[in-house]
Amino acid sequence: MNIKIQSIKFDADKRLSDFIEKKVNKLERYFDNIVDVEVFLRLQNSQELENKVAEIRIKVPGSDLFAQRESKTFEEAVDCCVDALKSQIQKHKDKVRGN
Repeated sequence: MNIKIQSIKFDADKRLSDFIEKKVNKLERYFDNIVDVEVFLRLQNSQELENKVAEIRIKVPGSDLFAQRESKTFEEAVDCCVDALKSQIQKHKDKVRGN
């Protein structure tokens, strides 16, 4: 599985990158045919506290799975994205198996 992390208009520190890789690697437990993972991190131009946005796109054979979340921290946003992708992966597996 190839993981690409892109932080838009800022530099993500090593701790954040390690956290993202650790969380995304756990998705392989649910589906082992994940080809690529792209993670986009960006800041919203607003004064609200929840201005950090994480987007994760997973490429699997046959389709792409995508989740986007806003939160107070990038860690929380990534965590929510991973949770959303777990259910999408389960639905995709069921669809592939014909259930």
